[in-house]
Amino acid sequence: MDPVWSELAIDEDGELHVHRRAGRRPPIVLLHGFTQTGRSWDPVVTHLDPDAEIYLPDAPGHGASSGCRIGIADYADALATHLPPAVYVGYSMGGRTALHIAVHHPDAALALVLVGASPGLDDASERAERRRRDDELAERLETMDLDAFLSEWLSQPLFASLPTDRQNLDDRRRNTSSGLAHSLRSAGTGVQNSLWSRLGDIDCPTTLVTGGDDQKFSTIADRMAELFGGPVRRVDVPGRGHAVHLEDPITMATIVEGSRSGS
Repeated sequence: MDPVWSELAIDEDGELHVHRRAGRRPPIVLLHGFTQTGRSWDPVVTHLDPDAEIYLPDAPGHGASSGCRIGIADYADALATHLPPAVYVGYSMGGRTALHIAVHHPDAALALVLVGASPGLDDASERAERRRRDDELAERLETMDLDAFLSEWLSQPLFASLPTDRQNLDDRRRNTSSGLAHSLRSAGTGVQNSLWSRLGDIDCPTTLVTGGDDQKFSTIADRMAELFGGPVRRVDVPGRGHAVHLEDPITMATIVEGSRSGS
């Protein structure tokens, strides 16, 4: 029997949308990165336990939530308030969202799997500079064709190892330039509060995943691993870059299933 999927609107304005698959085993919430949508996780979901309850939110400014204009902290609050306790799997921006949930709503996170993620920037001047750059990019994005922006975004060295056929361009085209500009202004590492000093408050099992070729985020993950209050598992996926879940969805699914057994 094919899985049953439904669409949920979980904020007061009905603009924050979540794709849900019913299941009998504890829930998994998969949080996507910038320019993606919840459906970017489809290749991973295919290899997860078919009995697991799955939630795929479209983050504010993305996909079906393109009109949602809340920031990253309010987004985390909405997920923790309206979804059941779950294993939170977050990539990049989604990983920062998952960390907000674990810090501010510890009962909501059964476990964390953070992929190419960080707790933000702990230096005020770095945050200000990143905020300035993101504001400039948002202004330019609002004047650009979406395909042109996506081509520019995916040409960054961070995505050098991501094959063209796994860039999920059709999914990224579900976004709008105005929605993505909002996300840059409200969910970037420059605008969010640093969570480095709060990692010790997180006591749920945590798995930190990076691609072996993603030196920047591997260094960040190594530093993070020293600071969590609960058990930490560090996973480096050889030959992969920043977007491990797109480059190697089977390995990513295996990691997620392994994290659930410890939650």
